[in-house]
Amino acid sequence: MKDKIELTPMSVAKLKVVRKTDFGAFLDAGTGNSDEDILLHKNQQTAEVNIGDVVEVFLYLDPKKKLTASMRVPKMKVGQIARLKVINVTKNGAFLEVGAERGIFMPFAEMIGKLQVNDIVWAKLYIDKSGRLATSMKVSDEIRRAAKPAENVKKDDTLTGAIYNITDAGAFMFSKERYIVFIPRNEIPRFLKVGEIVTARITFVDNEGKLNGSLKDTKENIMNSDAEKIFKFMQQNGGNLNLNDNSAPEEIYKVFRISKAAFKRACGHLLKERLIEKIDNGYKIGSQGSKG
Repeated sequence: MKDKIELTPMSVAKLKVVRKTDFGAFLDAGTGNSDEDILLHKNQQTAEVNIGDVVEVFLYLDPKKKLTASMRVPKMKVGQIARLKVINVTKNGAFLEVGAERGIFMPFAEMIGKLQVNDIVWAKLYIDKSGRLATSMKVSDEIRRAAKPAENVKKDDTLTGAIYNITDAGAFMFSKERYIVFIPRNEIPRFLKVGEIVTARITFVDNEGKLNGSLKDTKENIMNSDAEKIFKFMQQNGGNLNLNDNSAPEEIYKVFRISKAAFKRACGHLLKERLIEKIDNGYKIGSQGSKG
């Protein structure tokens, strides 16, 4: 008697074509009962099949809960990681697109953060305890194995990549060059999502090629941005500004949404460039500023 094959939905199997009809082919389910043969519909065939062929198929349940086959199998192997698109989110987890006939389920316990449809995240394909294919965002070990030490990277360089994990200590980014960049919590100035593409400024490189980064702008760039904001405000308000170093922090923040210290640095920069000049209770546009 033929040994029974254990076939489960959301799995991949190699099965033999035992008969064909006008609407498709039937695959041997290994039960010895032809009534339990598995349909491979013509619409689920990516190439012509003939009786006796052994084909690799993805198994899933049709609307009537009957085991059905498709030749559209996952484009990644079990254990591999890839950037995958979220195609559905439920209270129990999410479904990710892997190139198969159906999305592959990700249990809630394997998610990192809150997902939304169309998010793209690093995830791996694995087989769960029931023998079904599943996905997981817990890929830190796999990314460490795929990563390589940074080469020719120096402080203040920028690298772009995807966030693949966020912890209490900070976030981890996997760059296009296959470098891991750790971004400490105090270098993350905004809400960050796993899967998000970011550009990090490198703040530290050790002898082994490990990298730390920051998502904050440099102080110089921030100062220039603040200075530009102040100068534009003056241009639009008759060339004068009724704020100075003695103004209350609340007054400064109300107008420019920056701290008093940032205001003083920006005004100092504008004074040095002679774009503004001091007056009794504030500043006016200076000789160089008037030329613009």
